[in-house]
Amino acid sequence: MTRSVEDDETFALLVSDNATINRGWDGATPPAPTTGVGVLDRAVDVLDAVENGARSFTAIAEATGLTKPTAHRMITALLAHGFLMHAGGGYALGPRLLNLATTALRELPLRQLARPALEQLARTTGESAQLYVRHGNRRICIDAVESENELRTIVQIGASLPLGRGSAGKVFLAWGPPSDEDVEDIWQSIATTRRRGWADSYGEREKGVASVSAPIFGPHRHLLAAISVSGPQSRVAPLQAKRYAPAVVEAAKQVERLVSPS
Repeated sequence: MTRSVEDDETFALLVSDNATINRGWDGATPPAPTTGVGVLDRAVDVLDAVENGARSFTAIAEATGLTKPTAHRMITALLAHGFLMHAGGGYALGPRLLNLATTALRELPLRQLARPALEQLARTTGESAQLYVRHGNRRICIDAVESENELRTIVQIGASLPLGRGSAGKVFLAWGPPSDEDVEDIWQSIATTRRRGWADSYGEREKGVASVSAPIFGPHRHLLAAISVSGPQSRVAPLQAKRYAPAVVEAAKQVERLVSPS
């Protein structure tokens, strides 16, 4: 049984052609430019340092090259404005950044851009195809194309599913921030996902259902979404999943070329 987004405004935003996309992280942020506005440049340097893994005060100061008094002032100001927050005895990017990213990406018509690739993926594999975005500790299906087979998987648009179960969830965990869920039992699978570029699952979220998923990256390789193909485990067995993987990865690449044309 899937849990759907109950808030009407949230649901409308997630399934519209201007679907909200939660920004992911891949540890490869390009260096920020120097603008000559010193305070702004230093603040961005601190945010970049935290995004790239600096968590303690000392690590941030070393990564930015700021003096300790200046680093302290920058961190205190960013905390006050919600751009940083305390987390696990150190610092992490704050909720204000997520709000800004959501607003900035709201005009990106991901669902509309991905629809042709989703339809082609369903035709190529003969199985159902889905498009997911991350929403906090859940993944939301913002579009789906059902298989023409009588026996098929059905994921409702707007369905809210866990990150810790299913191949699309592994994609978000492999290239995005961690989840509050206990996913220790699938860490090896997440590592495999990151290494080979796609994820698979067999009966993890729902008995008898298997799936294959790949990441869709935006500018600077920020994770935007996951595209998936799913079907009965009797048809999408491990060997067949490996055959589907190139088609799923190519579908993701098609969307990426539309989102970030060179």
